[in-house]
Amino acid sequence: MIEVLTSNTPNGKKITIMLEEIDYDYKITKININKEEQFKPEFRKISPFSKIPVIIDHDEKISLFESGAILMYLGEKSGKFYPKNKKHLVNQWLMGQMAYVGPMLGQHHQFHHYNPGKSKFGEDRYFKIARTIYKDLDERLSQSRFLAGEDYTIADIATFPWLARHEWHDIGLKNFQNLTRWYKEISIRKAVINGYDILKKGEEVPKV
Repeated sequence: MIEVLTSNTPNGKKITIMLEEIDYDYKITKININKEEQFKPEFRKISPFSKIPVIIDHDEKISLFESGAILMYLGEKSGKFYPKNKKHLVNQWLMGQMAYVGPMLGQHHQFHHYNPGKSKFGEDRYFKIARTIYKDLDERLSQSRFLAGEDYTIADIATFPWLARHEWHDIGLKNFQNLTRWYKEISIRKAVINGYDILKKGEEVPKV
């Protein structure tokens, strides 16, 4: 059984979506980041950077932090959505999400959504970067069905929850035909619908 120590964030949703996709039993242990529970010593023992999510695979007696590493582990463990003969292709898009898409959209959230009016420079800078991310992803998805090729992989699972906050971004997802097609196709997957509702409170995947 997999225990997921997490909060209701895009990085947290990646893991529950993956666990739903591979049909593994799991339980949620909520970490309230608004109350800074991620900084408690007992959590830092398994998450040195005080970040969620973390998983504990109780069968294997192992814990892992960093959502990308967790997706790779679950992909290898299940043999799903992380094809052995295409790992290098999947990895580059997964790392792109981890190093670029997530952090930059996260900064856009901070300046544009959470703290508007506090820094025009920050708002302008990250709005432009967010718009470029949309353009880059749209261009890629004009060439292939999914990010790493014709098959749905952990790279898509990692990226989707960040684009699911498109209403926060004010970029206009519907203006990007290929990205919209990708988003809609993923959003109707049963596992995505279930995994997105991380706290099981009826949260729905945002529509385009």
